[in-house]
Amino acid sequence: MLKVLILIRRSIKKSFDNIRNEQLKYNLLQAIPFWIGSVITGFFAVLYAQLFAWGENLMNFIFDWHAWMIFIIAPIGFVLSWWLVKEFAPNAKGSGIPQVMAAVELANPKEHKKIRSLLSLKIIVFKIISSVVLVIGGGAVGREGPTIQIAGSVFRKVNEYLPEWWPKISKKNMIMTGAAAGLAAAFNTPLGGIVFAVEELSKTHINYFKTALFTAVIIAGLTAQTLAGSYLYLGYPKTNDVSLMVMFPIILVAATAGILASQLSVIMLKINGWKKKTLKTDKANIVFLIICALIIASIAYFINREILGSGKEIMERVLFTKDKHEDWYVPILRMLGPALSFTSGGAGGIFAPALTAGASIGSVISGMIHLTANETNVVVLGGMVAFLTGITRAPFTSAIIVLEMTDRHSLIFHLMLAGMVSSIASILVSRHSLYDVLKVNFLTEIRKDNS
Repeated sequence: MLKVLILIRRSIKKSFDNIRNEQLKYNLLQAIPFWIGSVITGFFAVLYAQLFAWGENLMNFIFDWHAWMIFIIAPIGFVLSWWLVKEFAPNAKGSGIPQVMAAVELANPKEHKKIRSLLSLKIIVFKIISSVVLVIGGGAVGREGPTIQIAGSVFRKVNEYLPEWWPKISKKNMIMTGAAAGLAAAFNTPLGGIVFAVEELSKTHINYFKTALFTAVIIAGLTAQTLAGSYLYLGYPKTNDVSLMVMFPIILVAATAGILASQLSVIMLKINGWKKKTLKTDKANIVFLIICALIIASIAYFINREILGSGKEIMERVLFTKDKHEDWYVPILRMLGPALSFTSGGAGGIFAPALTAGASIGSVISGMIHLTANETNVVVLGGMVAFLTGITRAPFTSAIIVLEMTDRHSLIFHLMLAGMVSSIASILVSRHSLYDVLKVNFLTEIRKDNS
């Protein structure tokens, strides 16, 4: 196998040596690693999406078969998901976006070797397995954040495997481009991927890597579409014949969602801090996980099963059916579920749960003020943008993602308004985003371990 790899590398070098135009050769050598990473990312994104959907379907099948089984599969799922991460890939826990943000900061000559603990092949494997196990157990987590860490790991490994004679490529640009490609492939939102890289990750001038960023996002998206078919993450909700007066409910929903999302972030960080101080042994962690799992199982069994899973079916129902108004307590459940699941120590993202929480808030408030079906759809989309903004503090990314996943370009101003109002409201609760605080925690731990 090694001999074959050496022969392939030699033949590739010989092919490039035959190119007489040095500028063309240099540009090709710079671009090819990004293209390769993008194709692999698209493949992993589709595979992961299918596995994650299978996990959610299995959980729903078991619940429909015998609802009481949730009291068995939830504790097993929570504990097994945590154990897999703890034993094999500690930095695969949670979303994955803070890890990528930390890796970008570590991409400097002095600390670049520390990145491998955040982005690696092992991370990819256990990120996927742990999150699928958690969602089978009813965990309220998503796959989008994990896809970003998976993509960052893919791009980092592609960069690492380049031969000595290959022109050096910035690790920072490679990781940021991988993250953008991962988001684009996860949601099928190319513009969202680009804006995410600029708004959430980039502290360098985009001119240095804009071509690589654009091409990587396009290739990753096309690869995902080739494998999974052309699709919208949600679909085409009806939003026509809506007056400008809908801006006022959007402002109300956005402010509410921004405050609640920021409060949820604070609560999750406090739970993490409490766990670190109090749960010193594996036994204590297992007891905590079982209690969390049984709380979620009890709510699902006795009150409402909508606390389970990523919640995508809630978004689809309130946007595409006549059943548009959730019960008043559903937003509470859609915040409680992620709070207990995200802090479990297993792998799983908060993008989809945040969108679901925002959709449920928009749905409840729309019902209270008796909006029409189309007005409700607009307000629900605004709530999705607002809650995601409250978590990420990235209003432009949130607005563009929701815009692309529903193809409602006429709502750009409505969604941008929701993002900006949420951004201002969320600061009233906490100045820092969940991802920023978690990024600092990862950096502190890694630097401490390597000191």
